[in-house]
Amino acid sequence: MLPAMRRQLLTGSALLGIALAGCSSPASREAMVPSDLVVSQQHRHSLRVQTSGGAETSGLDSSNIADADLKAAIEDAVVRSRLFQSIVQGNDGDYELHVQVVSLRRPLIGGTLNVELETGWSLVRRADRAVLLRKSIHSNGTASMAEAFTFVTRLRLAVETAARDSIRQGLLAIAELNL
Repeated sequence: MLPAMRRQLLTGSALLGIALAGCSSPASREAMVPSDLVVSQQHRHSLRVQTSGGAETSGLDSSNIADADLKAAIEDAVVRSRLFQSIVQGNDGDYELHVQVVSLRRPLIGGTLNVELETGWSLVRRADRAVLLRKSIHSNGTASMAEAFTFVTRLRLAVETAARDSIRQGLLAIAELNL
């Protein structure tokens, strides 16, 4: 094959692949909130939530979890479950929860997609800076072609499922603490 024709064929194939794949979309904060989360006890204290390690999703990048969206999902889950009496912003609060996205492993291709997420959770009592919980949480999310035909949508669904499971595990661990 002539070099020019080969280049055109490769360029055309790449453009077709991008067009069929579509643009990536970030994990939705609403979809990351666990539904029907029932905690073993509710704490009569205020909580401040911080997140780090996440990343914004760009147009042609894989679906990511933005720090702001993860924070909002955790706060919403805390409010819905009534795990803490209130959520506070700024430097206030009886307790401080920090959740860090350590790793997010996503497949590059596939029909059924499996995403692996590792998050680090730490809960600190602000009065004396005592660390009450330090936990690494591993979660998975899966999405099949039956759930969504396009790869980017399946990937986003799998990322959201992994984040939802991480939030569920983290909040259940905090609920077991005697604060």
